[in-house]
Amino acid sequence: MCCAAVCVVNLHGADQGQFISDTKLVLDGVEIGQSGALMLSCVLHAASRTFANLMTSSNQSFRTANKQELAVMLREAHDYTLSLFACFVQSGADDLLGFFEQCPVNPPVWELGHLAWFAELLVLRQPSASGQNGQRLPALLQQADAWFDDTQLSENARVILDLPKATQLITYKNEVLDRVLDRLSRDDAHDDDAAVLRPFRQALAYEDSIGEMWVNLLQTLGLRAPLWIERATATPWSREEIRFAGGSFTMGVQEDEARRGFAFHHERGAHQVKVASFHMDANLVSNAQFAEFVADNGYQHAQHWSANGIAWLMQQERSAPLHWEKSGTWWRTERFGRMINLSPNEPVRHVNLFEVQAYCHWAQRRLPSEQEWEYAVMAGHPLFHWGDCWEWTCSIFEPYPEFVADDHVVGVALKSTLEVAFGQCQSVRGASFVTPQRARDRRFRHFLMPDQCDYLVGFRTCAL
Repeated sequence: MCCAAVCVVNLHGADQGQFISDTKLVLDGVEIGQSGALMLSCVLHAASRTFANLMTSSNQSFRTANKQELAVMLREAHDYTLSLFACFVQSGADDLLGFFEQCPVNPPVWELGHLAWFAELLVLRQPSASGQNGQRLPALLQQADAWFDDTQLSENARVILDLPKATQLITYKNEVLDRVLDRLSRDDAHDDDAAVLRPFRQALAYEDSIGEMWVNLLQTLGLRAPLWIERATATPWSREEIRFAGGSFTMGVQEDEARRGFAFHHERGAHQVKVASFHMDANLVSNAQFAEFVADNGYQHAQHWSANGIAWLMQQERSAPLHWEKSGTWWRTERFGRMINLSPNEPVRHVNLFEVQAYCHWAQRRLPSEQEWEYAVMAGHPLFHWGDCWEWTCSIFEPYPEFVADDHVVGVALKSTLEVAFGQCQSVRGASFVTPQRARDRRFRHFLMPDQCDYLVGFRTCAL
């Protein structure tokens, strides 16, 4: 593993007596030790907690939460991050180069440091944080900008960095959190001051998104996840079809609402939309329903597949969804490194756009549009259920009218991501069972590449 032998840190106010050592740190100019075993023990303790309350304890949205509520949410997100990171550490997948060779995404150990760096940048290092004008404050961790500024580093570069050890990055992240919470508790952070609270909300939203990404990564790599995630099961819901009368509604987040709380930039640009009447499934397509398509040789009949779908299928040699394995007359599936019996009533997951389009053609149904999906959620029908898996729509991910990518609001990295995603990705709506309640919003716009099936994504259908 590529690690620095000595990590030079400037953490003012840190408790210098709480560590004993196997690696060296310099805190406030004083060399102290840090026990990797002690820090890893802290991580594993976080992993042993029950995080179900993260998903179900409160319906309060982070977009409108006051500073006391945000403090609790930030702590929950931090603990949850450490619980997921422990899963990578226990499997050895925190290694940089070896990890990237197996799965070309940001290595978890880099992402852990980046989370701390990003929160520090947003909340603690802006010129306004110290009353300075126009000059960003230095990072608590020396070389943090060189290691974690994703606007300056390619993904390939992130695996050859001489990063600190994971235990040292945990120390850095803990210290950043303590200082963020301290700043949040000060009198200048008024409960209703959206401008003051916006960087805290942005840091929280990013950490929540990484948490969800890490769950998908654990599944992709066949690694164990926290038990509450492994044991999560979907409640059987109605298989009925709902008729929606249609009509006009405002799609997107109004500017005055965004100013009073928080909105992602690609949700802004509220505009009127008119939707014709339509019939939509009350719930997502289940494993049992999708298995009928598979049993009818749906993957072998080209007439059900688009040209792009056929091209993808020929490269994959797939005859069932990702992770499915035939067992007698039914199926087993791999969940976080273990083979289990496939639950027939759960929503089918890990299917890409080509697969769900083929199913729809076979079933003589269609995917809902992004507008129809949002209208259906807004209608509040008692049988309509969402939130078990993200949901494909038939809509290409495009900017709303009058979208302008403001670097100050969006951030350079997100601006670049959106520029690539617009027109190339497909709109995905909803949430999954690992999306925190605080992050769930019917207006949130997610996006995936059409061939992507490594996400907790499923679908529902509409009548033709």
